Amino acid sequence: MALIDHIRRCNSYRPEDFVSWSIEDKIAGYVRRELRGTLAGYRGLFTDGGDLRLDPRHADAAARSEALREASERLHRAGIVHRLTEERYPVLAGGEEVATLPRGAAAVLGIVASGCHVNGFVRRRDGIHLWIGRRAASRPYPGKLDNFVAGGQPAGLSVVDNLIKECAEEAGVPEALARGAVPVGIVSYVMATEPGMGGDGLNRHALHCFDLELPDGFQPVSADGEVAEFRLLPAAEVQAIVESGHSFKFNCALVIIDFLIRHGILSPNRADYVDLCTGLRSPLERIR
Repeated sequence: MALIDHIRRCNSYRPEDFVSWSIEDKIAGYVRRELRGTLAGYRGLFTDGGDLRLDPRHADAAARSEALREASERLHRAGIVHRLTEERYPVLAGGEEVATLPRGAAAVLGIVASGCHVNGFVRRRDGIHLWIGRRAASRPYPGKLDNFVAGGQPAGLSVVDNLIKECAEEAGVPEALARGAVPVGIVSYVMATEPGMGGDGLNRHALHCFDLELPDGFQPVSADGEVAEFRLLPAAEVQAIVESGHSFKFNCALVIIDFLIRHGILSPNRADYVDLCTGLRSPLERIR
């Protein structure tokens, strides 16, 4: 398959299938059109007087967060949200954090969700090599290939602090080494969820990408059990794996493509070069 097919997959949705919901007249998320009536029926939580919104009586961040927690639990009991944990994501409206939401409801309610993805790489005489993880059988997307380190961006934690935490948990990277990670931008996409993604909704994702050059001889170790194994592979071999199909978790393929572009491994002479570069930055604030 072509590299651009991964980007197209991660930007596959029908705008007409979704309606927005707002907090204080600013769009906070998008839900499946058929879910609108369900949310409107959650009296005291949502209202629908022509447009769906969080009940304005929830006037501060704490009250909004509690309302969204209750709505998420109702959706979970109804089988619409598949899995809830204690972890919470920030809810953005107008670019500002106005509430928090249980992570498991992020796609169903279509909020902008962020993540932290780290490309761990080694420079050798024969070129750049990338550390690639394989997800454990007990985790979502079992057996899929993954970036060196990757995790969601929870509320109440800075991106850099989350980077350090995830590096330690997923790959055993000491803090002093993790702090050498270089922020290299954001990969974003808007994607209707697929089976196994935790609920029927819309992924509006902004992935904070980092490059972390590691010493040759460093051996990552998974402390939290999320990764079954790590392999250090030549960048060209990683590219070939991405081009061969869906071995990588869907969004991790985009982070790999971004790395290959930035390090000059993908040539600007490619016919699809412009499409690859521009396709990695989808607008999140409104459905187009």
